[in-house]
Amino acid sequence: MNRWQISIVASLVAAGCVVAVGCSNGRGPYNAKAAEQRDIRKAEAIYKDAVAAMADDPAKAKTLLNEALGFDLYHGAAHNNLGVILLGENKLYDAAEEFEWARKLMPGHPQPRVNLAIALERGGKPLEAIESAKAALEVRPGHMGAIQTLAYIQIREGLEDKTTKDHLNTIISRSDDQVWRDWANRQRARLEAKAL
Repeated sequence: MNRWQISIVASLVAAGCVVAVGCSNGRGPYNAKAAEQRDIRKAEAIYKDAVAAMADDPAKAKTLLNEALGFDLYHGAAHNNLGVILLGENKLYDAAEEFEWARKLMPGHPQPRVNLAIALERGGKPLEAIESAKAALEVRPGHMGAIQTLAYIQIREGLEDKTTKDHLNTIISRSDDQVWRDWANRQRARLEAKAL
């Protein structure tokens, strides 16, 4: 994971915003039997332990998240967080699958869409990544993580459009992260110089 991705994920974990979802397509640890044997309270207790372990012990968190999903396949936050760990392991396909589940289980939450955008961009699908980041903004207009992700992908991939400068201005004026503000200032200056 590069510096901006670590910054986004760290900010989201600290804010408790990272969320995930899984599926019962017969692949991976999810199956129809797991869906029938739900224990939502047990899953939530294990999920909380996993969140506590995410920053310091991702391997333990991954084990706990899989365990939580064994008790409640429809725990969207567990799927998203598992996706974040898989993204950190560069298992892009598996991470994207988890984010897709999270997106479906949490239709009003922008974070799975932001995380999916990161996975898609890293997987060489910048146009799909941009669409996913835009979908996050449709779900929650003004969401800083979505704005940062969208601007970063547009700049990195050379796909700037008329919204890019607006996104940079929003990051400069609203972001709590000095690293992001500095990056946005540099990129805005570059775009302005390029326009001359």
